[in-house]
Amino acid sequence: MSRFWVDRVTALQPYVPGEQPQFPSLVKLNTNEHALPPSDSVMQAIAAIGADQMRRYPDPAATTLCAAIAHAEGLNPDQVFVGNGSDEVLAHLWLAFLAGRAVQTLDTTYGFYPVWATLYGSDLHEVPVNPDFSVDLNALKASALPVVLANPNAPTGLAISREEVESLVKDNRDRLVVIDEAYFGFGAESVVPLVHDYDNLLVTRSLSKSHALAGMRVGYALAHPELIEGLRRVKDSFNSYPLDCIAQIAATAAIEDQEWFREASGRVVANRQAMISALSALGFEVLPSAANFIFVKHAHLQGEQVFAALRAADILVRRWDKPRIGDWLRISVGDEAQTERLLTVTEEIVSRSSGNL
Repeated sequence: MSRFWVDRVTALQPYVPGEQPQFPSLVKLNTNEHALPPSDSVMQAIAAIGADQMRRYPDPAATTLCAAIAHAEGLNPDQVFVGNGSDEVLAHLWLAFLAGRAVQTLDTTYGFYPVWATLYGSDLHEVPVNPDFSVDLNALKASALPVVLANPNAPTGLAISREEVESLVKDNRDRLVVIDEAYFGFGAESVVPLVHDYDNLLVTRSLSKSHALAGMRVGYALAHPELIEGLRRVKDSFNSYPLDCIAQIAATAAIEDQEWFREASGRVVANRQAMISALSALGFEVLPSAANFIFVKHAHLQGEQVFAALRAADILVRRWDKPRIGDWLRISVGDEAQTERLLTVTEEIVSRSSGNL
C-alpha cells in the first residue's frame, strides 16, 4: 500500500481474471474464449492493413464499425457505442449513469460489477438469486434502483427471456436497466429489439466470445441516442481513441461475416450439449446454459477435488472459493478434441473416486 494512494484505491478489491498460462499441452477451458479461431475474412482484413493506416490515428468515432453493427442489429449508428472490450463500455456507463448512486445487481454474477461500484462510489445492492440460481425478477422490480443484469448470467449460464426483461424495463420507465449480453449468440434471446421502444434500456456486448476476438478487445453498447451520447462524453474525456485501426477493421469484418457467426455458434452449441449429456451421465448436476460455458456440480465429489484433479491432467477450468458456489465449476465449451479430452479425464476422475465413496 502506498502512502500516495487515495482512499478509494485503498478500498478496491480488483477483479481477478482467469488464469492465462501458456503451454501447449494445456486444455484451457477457464476463460470462456471461443472454441474456434476467428473467421477467414477477419484474418484477411487484418493482413490487408497498410502502413499508412498504422501511421495515422484511428477514427475516434469508429464510424465504419458502428455502421456495420447498426446494420446487423436494425438500428441507427447513433444508437451504437464502441469501446475497448465490453468491460470498458461497462466502466464508462457506470461513470456516466451510476456513479455515486445505489445500484442493483445479483449476488451471484459477474465479479467486475462490485469493483466498478467501489471505484465509482456506488452502493451496490446484491439481490439474491433463487435457490436454483434463477433471477428473482419480482425482487428487482420491488426497488426503483437501476439494474445491471448479465443475460445469460455468469457464472451460471442461465438466461431470462426477452419478455421477462421487457417486464422489468417497462415496470418503471424511470429505472435504467443495463443488460450485459457478453455471451450472446449461444442460445439466449437478445433484448436488442427492445431498444426501439425503451429509452431506459442499455445493452452491452463483447466480440470476445461471440466472434472469437478476445485478443482484440472490442465491445459495444446499444441504446437510445441520449444514452449513447452520455457514453461518448465519458469516452472523449478519457481516451478519444480506444479502438486502434486493426481492432476496428477486424471487428467490422467479423460483424459482417454472418455465415461464420451462425456456423461457429452452432458448433459451440453442439459441443455444449455433448458436454451436458456426458457429464450428467457421470453424476454431475448441470445447469441449463445459454452461454459458451456450463456450470456443474458433482453429486458426491467436492468442487475443489474435481478442479485439482482436472488441473493435474492439464485441464484448466474455473472455480470460486465462495460458500454458495464453492462446489460448482464453470467449464468453457471447447472444440471437439478438447471436449473429448475433458470427458475422458472426467470419467477417469469419477471412476477412481467412486471406489472411495
